[in-house]
Amino acid sequence: MYGIADLDNCYCSCEKVFRPDLEGKPIVVLSNNDGCVVARSNEAKKMGVKEGTPYFQLAQQFPNQKIAVFSSNYELYGELTGRVVSIISKETPAYFRYSIDECFMYLDGIELDKLQQWGEHLHKRVKREVGMPISIGLAPTKTLAKIASKLAKKYEVYKHCCMIDTDYKREKVLEWCPIEDVWGIGRRYAARLQSLGCKTALDFAKHHKDWVRQTFNNINIVRTWQELNGEDAVPNEQLANKKSICTSRSFNGMISDYDTLRTQVANYAARCAEKLRQQNTVASIVGVFLNTNAFREDLAQYWNFQETRLITPSNSTITVIESANEVLKRIYRQGYQYKKAGVIVMGIGPDTPIQQDLFDINAEQFQKMKRLDEVVDRINRMHGSETIVLGSQQYTKKDCKGKAAIEREQSQAGLNSAERKQARPKVKADVFANAIKHDFKSKNPTTRWSDIIRLK
Repeated sequence: MYGIADLDNCYCSCEKVFRPDLEGKPIVVLSNNDGCVVARSNEAKKMGVKEGTPYFQLAQQFPNQKIAVFSSNYELYGELTGRVVSIISKETPAYFRYSIDECFMYLDGIELDKLQQWGEHLHKRVKREVGMPISIGLAPTKTLAKIASKLAKKYEVYKHCCMIDTDYKREKVLEWCPIEDVWGIGRRYAARLQSLGCKTALDFAKHHKDWVRQTFNNINIVRTWQELNGEDAVPNEQLANKKSICTSRSFNGMISDYDTLRTQVANYAARCAEKLRQQNTVASIVGVFLNTNAFREDLAQYWNFQETRLITPSNSTITVIESANEVLKRIYRQGYQYKKAGVIVMGIGPDTPIQQDLFDINAEQFQKMKRLDEVVDRINRMHGSETIVLGSQQYTKKDCKGKAAIEREQSQAGLNSAERKQARPKVKADVFANAIKHDFKSKNPTTRWSDIIRLK
């Protein structure tokens, strides 16, 4: 049997740990870069607050409604969720942390007739010791466990733990679950399945395996079908590495010129390459997207995404940045005010020795680039991110000086970090961004066990 522990409304629950007076009241957490809603409490969801709503629209949409607003406090969230994982590690034979608020658990060794009681006990312990609610799904496969956790979260009758241990329960759960909510089925495949008459997970699971293979020709969709039918098919190692990595950000203001966009995209691409190296993987596809501001209906709207395939899969910062810039050239259009951009790397596989293409860089060049990336990563870890960057990552100013050049001049002038920060020009967008980051931030950047209010 597998289990998954999923923290309910994770960011909002973290904030409530130190604000018990907010229990039962609507709470939202804002993104630190653009002030849009990234997390909502159940009360906020019932009010109709949508994910992605900008902060300035909340007062317009919900007049005379008191909503507690927080900016993201990732130090706090990381520490509190780490403590939840610490408890899970003591209660389970084996586990794997899937995301900041989810853990897969491998429950071999726990008797089947005691699993429900075990799950309820785990929920009570996390609630008592950390103060956060957690929903637990138990099932023969990981995909079914994900669906079970949704039921545990939605219906109180399950006492925060839902177990699928019979075919009857499996079919009832699949009949309840919309196809778009199935783990492993994205929007594109969900739309296609719906067009083929598969409105629920059960509709899909009832099809023959050969039909699934012929229709989709995708191993992951076939594995999802197997999992829904009670067959354990998702390899454990597949969970460890992401199928894609995306780095994106909404800009403080809006950007129209190509050079500034290229700088932003270069930094996102560098971050993607760094993440690939951290998990010892390489990517074969690099994609870039651009968005205008959808909330500015008075401005012309534009959105585009394109990708390019690498000759040889890579995690080199230089290679990923060059490919991202190549895609950006294709999709950039003059005359638009861009609000968001991002880089996505896909086709991710293990960083193992591979056959080099005849027309790609030779083995000696490959090893040189690998050693260069290793040195840059080590220096940036020791002295802070972006201590060493490529020239294309420099945020160009009006005087044609990059960020690094300005920092160097200020350092030579004897200014400390606080003085350098104060010397930076303050624009309206920066003031708004800082307000989002700090004015709504909770007072607890980190926690001590003694700070947490324990429940009897």
